[in-house]
Amino acid sequence: SVPSASQGALPGVPAAPPLASVGATPATAQAATVTVTTDVLKVVLDGGEMREADLLAYPQSSDAGSPPVRLFAQDAANYFVAQSGWVSQGGAAPTHQAGFVPEGGQAAFALAAGADSVAVPFVWTGANGVSIRRTYTFKRGQYVVDVRDEVINAGTAPWQGFVYRQLARVPRALVKSGPMSAEQYSFQGAAWYSSTDKYEKRKFDDFVDDGPLNKAVTGGWIGMLQHHFFAAWIPGAQDQGKFELSTPTGTGGTQYLIREIGPGLSVAPGTKAATEARLWVGPKLVKQIEAQKVAGLDRAVDFSSYSIMATIAGWLFWVLEKIHNVIGNWGWSIVGLVVVIKLLMYPLSAAQYKSMAKMRKFQPRIAQLKERYGDDKQKFQMAMMELYKKEKINPMGGCFPILLQMPVFLALYWMLSESVELRHAPWIGWIHDLTARDPFFVLPLINIAVMWATQKLTPVTPGMDPMQQKMMQFMPLVFGVMFAFFPAGLVLYWITNGALGLLQQWWMTKKYAEAPAKA
Repeated sequence: SVPSASQGALPGVPAAPPLASVGATPATAQAATVTVTTDVLKVVLDGGEMREADLLAYPQSSDAGSPPVRLFAQDAANYFVAQSGWVSQGGAAPTHQAGFVPEGGQAAFALAAGADSVAVPFVWTGANGVSIRRTYTFKRGQYVVDVRDEVINAGTAPWQGFVYRQLARVPRALVKSGPMSAEQYSFQGAAWYSSTDKYEKRKFDDFVDDGPLNKAVTGGWIGMLQHHFFAAWIPGAQDQGKFELSTPTGTGGTQYLIREIGPGLSVAPGTKAATEARLWVGPKLVKQIEAQKVAGLDRAVDFSSYSIMATIAGWLFWVLEKIHNVIGNWGWSIVGLVVVIKLLMYPLSAAQYKSMAKMRKFQPRIAQLKERYGDDKQKFQMAMMELYKKEKINPMGGCFPILLQMPVFLALYWMLSESVELRHAPWIGWIHDLTARDPFFVLPLINIAVMWATQKLTPVTPGMDPMQQKMMQFMPLVFGVMFAFFPAGLVLYWITNGALGLLQQWWMTKKYAEAPAKA
């Protein structure tokens, strides 16, 4: 058998060289390209670069006949590519710009019916007897591509080199559909994970100001994130190297690059060595990402910059997905999620509405106290607290459930905004995309009605200034206008939550406040 070559930080292996000479410039026009088609991907490769990648299951819009999302592209406005090559000190090596050619000359590959995968081979042959065979392996239903480089030294001298893998892109222009457009607020930039510092990310605007990235890593991954989709290089677990960020020279500062360098290989004459990585190119599908079993890769689904919010959003999506597995409609699944949350919070909300009902019942008594003590606010407050104590009313009982729901609401906003599973997902009738705003503002109008009815059932806070009371009367309208630009799925959640709360509040009011307490 042929012994494998040494790998890693070994004597005689040079330090990883600077890669200024192999930036993010497009590959040469003469390079032979290969088209690969699977059930979910259609890509164009030239050996050192994945130039184009169409996501066949994801149309660009919900319009009939819309072309698929093109994640990797060559045009100047949407330039985004994945590249990989080699650097060798004292010897020739293929870069992502030149060197690799299709092995066998085949120009098109397709996943055959019934086949689980398709392998696409490229080869580079050096003048010194060293060759590198690169194989891309595409699997059915998968957005992760296995990339294996095998270095074969048939020469008479040792060969030393470093593999590099990088992502380069121009920030995409955002399609703004309103002040609360989810795409407008979603993260765009580079992200990476290391065993020491865990998950980190950097917006394109901060590439220069936040300083250089020169991080030694073992394993980990690098990626470029955008709304709903991302690309990432995931080196093999045995790889050692470093991560870099840069804005390549000669691009006018419009291109951004994140690079992984490693491992260093020392290949003796008559031996072979191999290095492997995975390239993710596709949607942020939670199940497929988790199936990779790569530490921190789930953070590519960027639910929130705050870990606690990301955790809550992850839990909410887990429950939502379980409900969807039964119901089969994401809109009704959101309604089901509200019911589950309401059931879990029932003891708290019941105490809240019971307290409100009692406060409503004793409004005449409170009005009498206010009239008795006039402008003496201190005596009025003391008398009112005595009444609350005697009748076992908790004036703060309604605050805690509302405060508890706020992080749930915020986490749900990010979950609905970021989950590609809900992208273009319809509900009923006019709602064709739960992650976009209601096109006819029906849900925001219903929300105004629900909030107005709830306000009518809610007792006025004792001692509230008349001007404040008038301002509170406009809150349903203010929320209605604001929610007009929220994703329809989020407004649906809020309406369902409000409607169930209104029903519960009505029942509690009827039960505990049939007749006002006599003054």
